[in-house]
Amino acid sequence: MAAENTEFVTKTLSPLIGTEIRSDIDTLLSGRCAGKLRQLLEERTVLVFPQIGFTEEQHIAFTKTLGKLGIESYGKAPTTTSENDPVFKVSLDSNVSPAAEGLKTSFFWHLDGSFSDTPLLASLLMPVKLSDTGGQTEFANTYAAFEALPEEDSRAIDGLRVVHSNWARDRYLHPEPSYAQLKRALMGPSHEQPLVWKHRTGRKSLVVGLTVSHVVGMDPQESWELLVRLRDWATQPQFVYHHEWKMGDLVIWDNTGSLHRALPYPWDCGRLMRRTMLEGEEPFAGSLRAN
Repeated sequence: MAAENTEFVTKTLSPLIGTEIRSDIDTLLSGRCAGKLRQLLEERTVLVFPQIGFTEEQHIAFTKTLGKLGIESYGKAPTTTSENDPVFKVSLDSNVSPAAEGLKTSFFWHLDGSFSDTPLLASLLMPVKLSDTGGQTEFANTYAAFEALPEEDSRAIDGLRVVHSNWARDRYLHPEPSYAQLKRALMGPSHEQPLVWKHRTGRKSLVVGLTVSHVVGMDPQESWELLVRLRDWATQPQFVYHHEWKMGDLVIWDNTGSLHRALPYPWDCGRLMRRTMLEGEEPFAGSLRAN
């Protein structure tokens, strides 16, 4: 179903997540519809602009209409400003992206900035080169997932705390690490966060994904069972939008109320995505640094 207004036309992509936006470049760059787009992003989690065809400069300029440019620094102080380096290159080629090795974990469900007090608000992603096979991106609405939980479950987990850690993330890269690899991973950031994030709006979302190591104070086996069950719950088909990329597409997702992942593609295919980010505006409730 499509809806029209003076700036853009929308189409619902699935009942619980995803809205397609049809507009023109000049209108989007003018900022006239920025407020409405931000409201839609909060309501729908993912906005898709099919084959809008932004240049890199337009991509950056459009991002600035929606908020302040941000960069993901995994909880550490960035070494550059977002103005000097506003575009993050998503590539598994270390000659293209210094983050290539870590980006191999992007095949697993995660949210960006789980080691930070205040995670990124949103990301805006466009393809530069696509893989011939795979490489689709999936998004899961963790607001809708929490709201659909049986009341007994939502009461039981509300108030629990979890630790997000670099070593938990590293397990996906090195399932059987050497001691040296483990020591390097343990030197990375670790952060205690709420399992259920109560936002300023009053809505609640699940904070799960590959960086979660354990539930604080819970038996390890019970902890892992709960975390896997909640991840499976949050990534059921009714909560997920699956995007088949075409050149020129732009996709924005609300990082504070979702998980995302790339579907597998050949590491040597040259796939390259261009991403800008909106700086976080709301801290996790009760965030605590674990080390």
